[in-house]
Amino acid sequence: MPQTDYRPLLDPYEFTNGITLRNRVVMAPMTNFSSNEDGTVSGPELEYYIRRSKGAGMVVTACVYVSRGGKGFHGEFGADRDELIPSLRQLASAIKGEGAKAVLQIFHGGRQCPPELLPDGQTVSASDVPSELPSGGHGPVPRTLTDEEIQVIIADFGAATRRAIEAGFDGVEIHGANGYLLQQFFSPHSNRREDRWGGSLEKRLSFPLAVLREVKRVVNEYASSSFIVGYRFSPEEPETPGITMAETFALIDALKEEGLDYLHVSLMELWSLPRRGTEDERPRIEQIVDRVGGTVPVIGVGSLYKPEDALKSLDTGISLVALGRPLLIDPDYVQKLAEGRPGDIATELDTTAQAELVIPDPLWGALVNTPGWLPLKGQ
Repeated sequence: MPQTDYRPLLDPYEFTNGITLRNRVVMAPMTNFSSNEDGTVSGPELEYYIRRSKGAGMVVTACVYVSRGGKGFHGEFGADRDELIPSLRQLASAIKGEGAKAVLQIFHGGRQCPPELLPDGQTVSASDVPSELPSGGHGPVPRTLTDEEIQVIIADFGAATRRAIEAGFDGVEIHGANGYLLQQFFSPHSNRREDRWGGSLEKRLSFPLAVLREVKRVVNEYASSSFIVGYRFSPEEPETPGITMAETFALIDALKEEGLDYLHVSLMELWSLPRRGTEDERPRIEQIVDRVGGTVPVIGVGSLYKPEDALKSLDTGISLVALGRPLLIDPDYVQKLAEGRPGDIATELDTTAQAELVIPDPLWGALVNTPGWLPLKGQ
Protein backbone atom coordinates (compact mmCIF):
# COMPACT_ATOMS: atom_id res chain seq x y z
CA MET A 1 0.00 0.00 0.00
CA PRO A 2 1.47 3.41 -0.92
CA GLN A 3 2.32 5.63 2.02
CA THR A 4 0.13 8.70 2.54
CA ASP A 5 2.00 11.96 1.98
CA TYR A 6 1.33 14.24 4.97
CA ARG A 7 3.61 17.01 3.76
CA PRO A 8 0.70 19.38 2.93
CA LEU A 9 0.04 19.58 6.71
CA LEU A 10 3.72 20.10 7.47
CA ASP A 11 4.50 22.74 4.84
CA PRO A 12 5.21 26.24 6.23
CA TYR A 13 2.46 28.82 5.86
CA GLU A 14 2.99 32.56 5.39
CA PHE A 15 0.39 35.19 6.28
CA THR A 16 0.20 38.27 4.05
CA ASN A 17 1.65 40.33 6.93
CA GLY A 18 4.89 38.35 6.64
CA ILE A 19 4.51 36.04 9.66
CA THR A 20 5.47 32.47 8.77
CA LEU A 21 4.21 29.39 10.62
CA ARG A 22 6.43 26.29 10.56
CA ASN A 23 3.45 24.15 9.49
CA ARG A 24 -0.27 24.38 8.84
CA VAL A 25 -1.41 22.92 12.15
CA VAL A 26 -2.94 25.25 14.76
CA MET A 27 -3.68 24.31 18.36
CA ALA A 28 -7.34 25.26 18.77
CA PRO A 29 -8.41 27.42 21.74
CA MET A 30 -9.65 25.21 24.58
CA THR A 31 -10.86 26.20 28.02
CA ASN A 32 -8.84 24.38 30.67
CA PHE A 33 -10.34 25.57 34.01
CA SER A 34 -6.82 25.61 35.49
CA SER A 35 -5.87 29.27 36.03
CA ASN A 36 -5.38 30.89 39.43
CA GLU A 37 -8.25 32.62 41.23
CA ASP A 38 -6.68 36.06 40.62
CA GLY A 39 -6.71 35.60 36.83
CA THR A 40 -3.04 34.67 36.48
CA VAL A 41 -1.83 31.66 34.51
CA SER A 42 -0.94 28.75 36.82
CA GLY A 43 2.25 26.66 36.74
CA PRO A 44 0.46 23.47 35.61
CA GLU A 45 -1.22 25.49 32.84
CA LEU A 46 2.16 26.73 31.57
CA GLU A 47 3.47 23.15 31.49
CA TYR A 48 0.34 22.06 29.60
CA TYR A 49 0.96 24.71 26.91
CA ILE A 50 4.69 23.96 26.66
CA ARG A 51 3.88 20.26 26.13
CA ARG A 52 1.57 21.16 23.21
CA SER A 53 3.58 23.98 21.61
CA LYS A 54 6.41 21.77 20.38
CA GLY A 55 4.58 20.65 17.23
CA ALA A 56 1.89 23.11 16.10
CA GLY A 57 2.78 26.10 13.96
CA MET A 58 0.49 28.38 15.96
CA VAL A 59 -1.16 28.07 19.36
CA VAL A 60 -4.40 29.92 20.10
CA THR A 61 -4.80 30.10 23.87
CA ALA A 62 -7.92 29.48 25.91
CA CYS A 63 -10.06 32.61 25.93
CA VAL A 64 -9.23 35.42 28.35
CA TYR A 65 -11.85 37.79 29.72
CA VAL A 66 -11.37 41.42 28.68
CA SER A 67 -13.78 42.74 31.35
CA ARG A 68 -14.27 41.50 34.89
CA GLY A 69 -18.00 41.23 34.13
CA GLY A 70 -17.26 38.93 31.20
CA LYS A 71 -15.51 36.06 33.01
CA GLY A 72 -17.08 32.96 31.53
CA PHE A 73 -15.40 30.01 33.26
CA HIS A 74 -14.07 28.85 36.60
CA GLY A 75 -10.28 28.79 36.34
CA GLU A 76 -10.14 31.23 33.40
CA PHE A 77 -7.19 33.61 33.12
CA GLY A 78 -7.66 37.29 32.47
CA ALA A 79 -6.43 40.24 30.42
CA ASP A 80 -8.63 42.87 32.03
CA ARG A 81 -5.95 44.81 33.92
CA ASP A 82 -2.28 45.72 33.56
CA GLU A 83 -1.23 43.72 36.64
CA LEU A 84 -1.82 40.59 34.57
CA ILE A 85 0.73 41.50 31.87
CA PRO A 86 3.62 39.61 33.58
CA SER A 87 1.43 36.49 33.76
CA LEU A 88 0.46 36.87 30.09
CA ARG A 89 4.14 37.37 29.23
CA GLN A 90 5.01 34.06 30.89
CA LEU A 91 2.47 32.27 28.72
CA ALA A 92 3.56 33.97 25.49
CA SER A 93 7.20 33.12 26.25
CA ALA A 94 6.33 29.50 27.09
CA ILE A 95 4.57 28.98 23.76
CA LYS A 96 7.09 30.88 21.63
CA GLY A 97 9.97 29.15 23.37
CA GLU A 98 8.86 25.90 21.70
CA GLY A 99 8.81 27.46 18.22
CA ALA A 100 5.06 28.10 17.83
CA LYS A 101 3.44 31.47 17.25
CA ALA A 102 1.34 32.57 20.25
CA VAL A 103 -2.13 34.05 19.75
CA LEU A 104 -4.25 35.24 22.70
CA GLN A 105 -7.99 34.64 22.33
CA ILE A 106 -9.93 37.60 23.78
CA PHE A 107 -13.54 37.31 24.89
CA HIS A 108 -16.53 38.44 26.90
CA GLY A 109 -19.00 35.74 27.95
CA GLY A 110 -22.11 37.95 28.12
CA ARG A 111 -25.18 35.99 29.19
CA GLN A 112 -23.17 32.72 29.24
CA CYS A 113 -21.13 33.77 32.29
CA PRO A 114 -21.82 31.88 35.53
CA PRO A 115 -23.35 34.60 37.79
CA GLU A 116 -21.20 33.50 40.76
CA LEU A 117 -18.07 34.57 38.85
CA LEU A 118 -19.29 38.13 38.30
CA PRO A 119 -18.63 41.02 40.72
CA ASP A 120 -22.35 41.83 41.02
CA GLY A 121 -23.71 38.40 40.14
CA GLN A 122 -25.56 39.83 37.13
CA THR A 123 -25.02 38.59 33.57
CA VAL A 124 -25.33 41.10 30.72
CA SER A 125 -26.14 40.83 27.03
CA ALA A 126 -27.48 42.68 24.01
CA SER A 127 -31.03 42.17 25.37
CA ASP A 128 -32.70 40.57 28.37
CA VAL A 129 -33.19 37.23 26.58
CA PRO A 130 -31.92 34.15 28.46
CA SER A 131 -30.06 31.41 26.62
CA GLU A 132 -31.88 28.21 25.69
CA LEU A 133 -30.18 25.29 27.43
CA PRO A 134 -29.52 22.02 25.56
CA SER A 135 -31.23 20.18 28.42
CA GLY A 136 -34.35 22.31 27.99
CA GLY A 137 -35.10 25.32 30.17
CA HIS A 138 -33.26 28.62 30.18
CA GLY A 139 -30.16 30.26 31.60
CA PRO A 140 -30.30 33.32 33.87
CA VAL A 141 -31.99 36.42 32.47
CA PRO A 142 -29.26 38.91 31.50
CA ARG A 143 -29.48 42.66 31.97
CA THR A 144 -29.55 44.69 28.75
CA LEU A 145 -26.30 46.61 28.25
CA THR A 146 -26.58 50.40 27.94
CA ASP A 147 -24.96 52.26 25.07
CA GLU A 148 -22.32 53.59 27.46
CA GLU A 149 -21.52 50.09 28.78
CA ILE A 150 -21.19 48.78 25.23
CA GLN A 151 -18.60 51.50 24.51
CA VAL A 152 -16.67 50.48 27.63
CA ILE A 153 -16.59 46.81 26.57
CA ILE A 154 -15.36 47.77 23.09
CA ALA A 155 -12.56 49.75 24.77
CA ASP A 156 -11.85 46.72 27.00
CA PHE A 157 -11.19 44.58 23.91
CA GLY A 158 -8.72 47.22 22.77
CA ALA A 159 -7.01 47.39 26.17
CA ALA A 160 -6.69 43.58 26.30
CA THR A 161 -5.10 43.72 22.84
CA ARG A 162 -2.55 46.27 24.07
CA ARG A 163 -1.72 43.96 26.99
CA ALA A 164 -1.27 41.05 24.57
CA ILE A 165 1.14 43.18 22.53
CA GLU A 166 3.09 44.24 25.65
CA ALA A 167 3.21 40.61 26.81
CA GLY A 168 4.86 39.54 23.54
CA PHE A 169 2.03 37.64 21.85
CA ASP A 170 2.19 37.32 18.06
CA GLY A 171 -1.51 38.10 17.70
CA VAL A 172 -5.03 38.07 19.12
CA GLU A 173 -8.12 36.13 18.11
CA ILE A 174 -11.45 37.88 18.71
CA HIS A 175 -13.90 35.28 20.03
CA GLY A 176 -17.15 35.86 18.16
CA ALA A 177 -18.31 32.23 18.36
CA ASN A 178 -19.99 29.66 20.62
CA GLY A 179 -22.79 31.93 21.80
CA TYR A 180 -20.64 34.47 23.66
CA LEU A 181 -21.17 38.24 23.73
CA LEU A 182 -20.16 39.14 20.16
CA GLN A 183 -22.41 36.41 18.80
CA GLN A 184 -25.17 37.51 21.19
CA PHE A 185 -25.16 40.92 19.48
CA PHE A 186 -25.15 39.39 16.00
CA SER A 187 -27.89 36.86 16.72
CA PRO A 188 -31.57 37.73 16.16
CA HIS A 189 -32.34 35.35 19.04
CA SER A 190 -30.42 37.26 21.71
CA ASN A 191 -30.43 40.77 20.21
CA ARG A 192 -33.91 42.35 20.28
CA ARG A 193 -32.62 45.94 20.47
CA GLU A 194 -33.99 48.77 18.38
CA ASP A 195 -31.11 51.25 18.66
CA ARG A 196 -27.87 51.49 16.70
CA TRP A 197 -26.78 48.11 18.11
CA GLY A 198 -29.72 46.05 16.88
CA GLY A 199 -32.85 45.73 14.79
CA SER A 200 -31.64 45.14 11.23
CA LEU A 201 -28.94 42.66 10.19
CA GLU A 202 -26.59 45.62 9.57
CA LYS A 203 -27.16 46.99 13.07
CA ARG A 204 -26.64 43.56 14.65
CA LEU A 205 -23.23 43.58 12.95
CA SER A 206 -22.33 46.92 14.58
CA PHE A 207 -20.88 45.57 17.84
CA PRO A 208 -18.64 42.81 16.38
CA LEU A 209 -17.33 45.27 13.78
CA ALA A 210 -16.75 47.99 16.39
CA VAL A 211 -14.70 45.50 18.45
CA LEU A 212 -12.65 44.52 15.39
CA ARG A 213 -12.01 48.19 14.50
CA GLU A 214 -10.91 48.98 18.04
CA VAL A 215 -8.58 45.97 18.13
CA LYS A 216 -7.08 47.00 14.79
CA ARG A 217 -6.70 50.62 15.96
CA VAL A 218 -4.71 49.45 19.00
CA VAL A 219 -2.60 47.12 16.86
CA ASN A 220 -1.77 49.99 14.49
CA GLU A 221 -0.77 52.14 17.44
CA TYR A 222 1.22 49.68 19.56
CA ALA A 223 2.29 46.66 17.49
CA SER A 224 4.55 45.91 14.56
CA SER A 225 2.94 45.32 11.18
CA SER A 226 3.29 41.56 11.61
CA PHE A 227 0.87 41.31 14.57
CA ILE A 228 -1.95 38.86 13.72
CA VAL A 229 -5.65 39.69 14.15
CA GLY A 230 -8.07 36.78 13.69
CA TYR A 231 -11.80 36.34 14.27
CA ARG A 232 -13.60 33.16 15.31
CA PHE A 233 -17.28 32.64 14.52
CA SER A 234 -19.95 29.95 14.65
CA PRO A 235 -21.71 29.58 11.31
CA GLU A 236 -25.26 28.94 12.51
CA GLU A 237 -27.49 28.70 15.56
CA PRO A 238 -30.14 26.06 16.34
CA GLU A 239 -32.52 28.59 17.93
CA THR A 240 -35.47 30.21 16.14
CA PRO A 241 -34.95 32.97 15.33
CA GLY A 242 -31.23 32.35 15.09
CA ILE A 243 -28.21 32.97 12.87
CA THR A 244 -28.68 31.30 9.46
CA MET A 245 -26.12 30.51 6.77
CA ALA A 246 -27.35 33.56 4.82
CA GLU A 247 -26.57 35.78 7.83
CA THR A 248 -23.24 34.02 8.29
CA PHE A 249 -22.34 34.98 4.71
CA ALA A 250 -23.22 38.62 5.54
CA LEU A 251 -20.91 38.44 8.58
CA ILE A 252 -18.09 37.02 6.44
CA ASP A 253 -18.56 39.78 3.84
CA ALA A 254 -18.45 42.47 6.54
CA LEU A 255 -15.35 41.01 8.25
CA LYS A 256 -13.56 40.66 4.90
CA GLU A 257 -14.31 44.28 4.11
CA GLU A 258 -12.75 45.42 7.40
CA GLY A 259 -9.64 43.35 6.77
CA LEU A 260 -8.07 40.81 9.11
CA ASP A 261 -5.45 38.07 9.02
CA TYR A 262 -7.66 35.00 9.30
CA LEU A 263 -11.15 33.67 9.94
CA HIS A 264 -11.55 30.69 12.28
CA VAL A 265 -14.73 28.65 11.87
CA SER A 266 -15.93 27.01 15.09
CA LEU A 267 -17.40 23.59 14.28
CA MET A 268 -17.74 20.40 16.33
CA GLU A 269 -17.58 18.38 13.10
CA LEU A 270 -15.66 19.91 10.18
CA TRP A 271 -17.90 18.38 7.50
CA SER A 272 -21.22 19.19 9.22
CA LEU A 273 -24.09 20.21 6.94
CA PRO A 274 -26.05 23.48 6.95
CA ARG A 275 -29.42 23.79 8.69
CA ARG A 276 -31.01 26.70 6.80
CA GLY A 277 -30.33 29.89 4.89
CA THR A 278 -28.73 28.25 1.85
CA GLU A 279 -29.95 26.02 -0.99
CA ASP A 280 -26.44 24.56 -1.28
CA GLU A 281 -26.23 21.13 0.36
CA ARG A 282 -22.42 20.96 0.64
CA PRO A 283 -20.75 21.05 4.09
CA ARG A 284 -20.81 24.49 5.71
CA ILE A 285 -17.02 24.78 5.67
CA GLU A 286 -16.89 24.47 1.86
CA GLN A 287 -19.55 27.15 1.44
CA ILE A 288 -17.70 29.43 3.87
CA VAL A 289 -14.39 28.99 2.04
CA ASP A 290 -16.17 29.81 -1.24
CA ARG A 291 -17.71 32.94 0.28
CA VAL A 292 -14.34 34.11 1.63
CA GLY A 293 -13.03 33.66 -1.90
CA GLY A 294 -9.35 33.40 -1.07
CA THR A 295 -9.15 36.95 0.35
CA VAL A 296 -8.47 35.76 3.92
CA PRO A 297 -7.05 32.45 5.20
CA VAL A 298 -9.69 30.19 6.79
CA ILE A 299 -8.90 27.93 9.76
CA GLY A 300 -11.05 24.81 9.98
CA VAL A 301 -11.59 22.64 13.04
CA GLY A 302 -13.81 19.77 14.14
CA SER A 303 -13.10 16.23 15.35
CA LEU A 304 -10.03 15.59 13.19
CA TYR A 305 -8.67 12.83 15.42
CA LYS A 306 -7.06 10.75 12.68
CA PRO A 307 -4.20 12.21 10.64
CA GLU A 308 -5.92 11.19 7.41
CA ASP A 309 -8.93 13.31 8.46
CA ALA A 310 -6.67 16.29 9.15
CA LEU A 311 -5.04 15.85 5.73
CA LYS A 312 -8.42 15.45 3.99
CA SER A 313 -9.66 18.64 5.67
CA LEU A 314 -7.36 20.65 3.38
CA ASP A 315 -9.52 19.47 0.43
CA THR A 316 -12.26 21.85 1.68
CA GLY A 317 -10.00 24.76 0.75
CA ILE A 318 -9.05 25.80 4.29
CA SER A 319 -5.54 27.21 4.72
CA LEU A 320 -4.86 25.99 8.26
CA VAL A 321 -6.08 23.01 10.29
CA ALA A 322 -6.91 23.52 13.98
CA LEU A 323 -6.65 20.56 16.34
CA GLY A 324 -8.15 20.84 19.81
CA ARG A 325 -9.20 17.56 21.37
CA PRO A 326 -6.69 15.57 19.25
CA LEU A 327 -3.82 17.50 20.94
CA LEU A 328 -5.27 16.74 24.38
CA ILE A 329 -5.19 13.04 23.48
CA ASP A 330 -1.77 13.13 21.79
CA PRO A 331 0.44 16.22 22.29
CA ASP A 332 3.00 14.64 19.90
CA TYR A 333 0.53 14.43 16.99
CA VAL A 334 2.48 16.80 14.71
CA GLN A 335 5.90 15.42 15.62
CA LYS A 336 4.74 11.87 14.85
CA LEU A 337 3.54 13.05 11.44
CA ALA A 338 6.86 14.75 10.79
CA GLU A 339 8.72 11.58 11.77
CA GLY A 340 6.64 9.46 9.39
CA ARG A 341 4.81 7.68 12.24
CA PRO A 342 1.14 8.55 11.62
CA GLY A 343 0.10 5.08 12.80
CA ASP A 344 1.46 5.89 16.28
CA ILE A 345 -0.89 8.84 16.81
CA ALA A 346 -3.32 8.12 19.67
CA THR A 347 -6.97 8.84 18.88
CA GLU A 348 -8.45 7.96 22.30
CA LEU A 349 -7.51 9.45 25.67
CA ASP A 350 -5.44 7.09 27.82
CA THR A 351 -7.09 7.63 31.20
CA THR A 352 -3.97 6.34 32.99
CA ALA A 353 -1.60 8.82 31.35
CA GLN A 354 -2.37 12.22 32.96
CA ALA A 355 1.24 12.86 34.02
CA GLU A 356 2.70 11.92 30.64
CA LEU A 357 0.10 14.03 28.80
CA VAL A 358 0.72 17.00 31.15
CA ILE A 359 -2.94 17.88 31.73
CA PRO A 360 -3.75 19.96 34.85
CA ASP A 361 -6.06 18.39 37.45
CA PRO A 362 -9.18 20.57 36.83
CA LEU A 363 -9.08 19.91 33.09
CA TRP A 364 -8.30 16.22 33.60
CA GLY A 365 -11.29 15.84 35.91
CA ALA A 366 -13.54 17.45 33.32
CA LEU A 367 -12.22 15.29 30.47
CA VAL A 368 -12.62 11.94 32.19
CA ASN A 369 -15.95 12.75 33.87
CA THR A 370 -17.83 14.43 31.00
CA PRO A 371 -19.39 11.76 28.77
CA GLY A 372 -18.78 12.32 25.07
CA TRP A 373 -16.20 15.11 25.39
CA LEU A 374 -13.34 12.87 24.24
CA PRO A 375 -13.14 9.28 23.05
CA LEU A 376 -11.71 7.39 26.05
CA LYS A 377 -9.46 4.36 25.65
CA GLY A 378 -11.16 1.10 26.60
CA GLN A 379 -14.65 2.63 26.77
